[in-house]
Amino acid sequence: MRLTQREVDKLKAPTASGRPALYWDTVVTGLALWCSGTSDAKTYYAKGVINGTSKRRKIGRADLMSLEEARSEAKQLLAGFARGINLREKKASAATLRQILDGYLAARPNLKPRSRDFYRDAVTRYMGDWLDKPIGGITVEMVQRRHRQIAEDVEARDAATAAQHAKRHLQRAERTEERHPEASAHHRAKWKAARARRPRAGQAVANGAMRTLRAVLNYAIEKDPSLTNPVRLKKQWFKVKRRQRKVKGDDLAAFHAAVMKLANPVIRDYLRVMLFTGLRRREAAKLQWADVDLKGRVIRVPSAITKPDRDLDLPMSDIVADVLIGLRRLGDSKFVFPSATSESGHVEEPKSALAEVAAACGIQISVHDLRRTYVSVAETCVSMLAIKYLVNHAAGEDDVTAGYVIRDVEELREAAQKVASKLKELCGVVEPRGVARLKR
Repeated sequence: MRLTQREVDKLKAPTASGRPALYWDTVVTGLALWCSGTSDAKTYYAKGVINGTSKRRKIGRADLMSLEEARSEAKQLLAGFARGINLREKKASAATLRQILDGYLAARPNLKPRSRDFYRDAVTRYMGDWLDKPIGGITVEMVQRRHRQIAEDVEARDAATAAQHAKRHLQRAERTEERHPEASAHHRAKWKAARARRPRAGQAVANGAMRTLRAVLNYAIEKDPSLTNPVRLKKQWFKVKRRQRKVKGDDLAAFHAAVMKLANPVIRDYLRVMLFTGLRRREAAKLQWADVDLKGRVIRVPSAITKPDRDLDLPMSDIVADVLIGLRRLGDSKFVFPSATSESGHVEEPKSALAEVAAACGIQISVHDLRRTYVSVAETCVSMLAIKYLVNHAAGEDDVTAGYVIRDVEELREAAQKVASKLKELCGVVEPRGVARLKR
């Protein structure tokens, strides 16, 4: 439309539709008036092409400058674009990625420490050489190249790590072959497991890193709508299949037997509790004895350590109660699964223990695969709604009927015991003869 000062004053903001509207001036091509759909803001913008790339720059608020002033400044900006000159670099685009990342995290005080660390680590680890670069200098082509590079680097690094582990175990096997044949056999089993391990493709890591970068840059765009986000991968996103790995029912007996042979009783029982409860790795690792009610047979997982930020009162099955009672006798640490070698004071990532289990029984899994195993077995004996409550998945938000179902600890106790009994059967766990279990 042909903008006039009168028309500018008459245009409504917020708009009647509730959506922002853009009115292009027919007098100065490239000048537009932006009217907000949610506030009274009306802003002038200039849009042109610089070095083959479309650019939009904010000129100023319509209540603080006249239409003629906006047209005059738009002409200067557009003339500069035509000569390949950006006359007015925006503050947001001139800010470095490091500054934008710091601002993004500071603007979200409710982020959990783990999420905060994840965002910072993803950007600094995979885009570290961009941290002091103005975000206006990060291009779509740079993002696309880095996306592919991250996937390739992760796969190469994982393959190199597996090769190093295999070499180290083979050397130890050869050194101990004559004097310590049992130790030699143990290291040879670990050598075979390391050689058989397939390196991570790195595609999920690359996708996650770029989604994090996109979220951080969107924070800058909120402050300057003239910016565009260079994380535009479209069909170049890697198609990552959801993981399905678990311990199959026929393999559970061999797997559990290998776990029971672990020399470290804390790690052994940590893996068993995860298998028989479906708890997440950090939920189990960070458990304190203050969270465990042995008398009431309840594990009270606080929201501070759960992924959905929701308390979980988990009834103990008989086998979980037995394991925890046995652990309580080992010492007076505040953590249920203490570790003298970790900075946190509790068990962290038991990769070496799982590698030892894999070497003994040939079943290679991650810690989270135990949670997947628990859910798979639970599906055979209890309802899906009960499973959601037991593993602290969202239940009721989208299902009106489920929203009326209130599950307390005692209602879930029977379901928890059914799952545990099925797992015990598959694992070949046999109650000691001549021992009667006391009822609560």
